[in-house]
This record gives sequence, C-alpha cells and structure tokens, in this order.
Amino acid sequence: MYLGQALSSRRLRGVSELTIQPGPGVPEGLVIPAGEFSERFARASGPGGQGVNTTDSRVQLSFDVAASAVLTEAQRRRVLHRLRHRLVGTVLTVDAAEKRSQFQNRTAARERMAALLREALVPPPPKRRATRPTRGSVERRLAAKRRTAEIKAARRRPQD
Repeated sequence: MYLGQALSSRRLRGVSELTIQPGPGVPEGLVIPAGEFSERFARASGPGGQGVNTTDSRVQLSFDVAASAVLTEAQRRRVLHRLRHRLVGTVLTVDAAEKRSQFQNRTAARERMAALLREALVPPPPKRRATRPTRGSVERRLAAKRRTAEIKAARRRPQD
C-alpha cells in the first residue's frame, strides 16, 4: 500500500491530525485528532552535519489505543489484537529519525502510524469452507496408490 494514500494531514498550530482514508474496516474513514497523540523529541543519530548533536530531530509519536474516543469497540479490539507485539500496555509508539529536519520526521512518523492503523483495521478474511474432494481426484489418488503398491510388490522376493 502506498503510504500517501493512508495519510492526509492538516496543519493545526504545528500539530496535525491524522486522517485515514475509507477502506476495508473503516468504511467512512477515520480522523484521529492531534490531542490523542503525544510527541517526544530527541537527538537523532545519522545525517545532520554539525547540527546532529544540537537539534532534537528524532520524533517518537505515541497513540493510546485503549483511551481513544475515535475508535469503535470492535476497531479497538482488532487493533489491540493485531498490534499486540508492538504495543507497550495499550500504547502504540512509532519512531522516525531518518530525515534531517524535525518537521520531515514528524510527517514520516504520522505516515507510519497511519499505515500501521490502516493495516490493523482491515477485517480478517472469511473462513475457508470445507469442500469434498471430487470423484476424479479420489480415483486418481487411489490409482496412484495401487501403482505404488504394485511397484513395491514387484521388488519383493518371490514366495514359495
């Protein structure tokens, strides 16, 4: 999935809300207000030249799934189950530190968060219906077993 499809953001005083486009599991789409996120900034390793040790360009974006007022109960259960290996308690955290600017890292973190939530909200596929094997497939299987038995019988020592 292209990350730009899962995210569109609107700037609100330096903090943007997260909009997940309509799709499976989210028929009307989803808008998560900026107040439900918490951002922390830290010094990032990697590119940045002389400013790498002085600017807090690394972004940690956290979202408490259980406390969200936007998700329905079914969506909340689905996200908590699907992302259980990524959660600390009920909080989903995403890091971004690959860009030099804090603004670009904030955008990257929101794109990752949107993609994770988008994939987690997709409903599971329908269960497989059990079907009977066709008569032809049963006959072919039994014929193959007979041929194998005949080949093995031919290898045996003749009986007196």
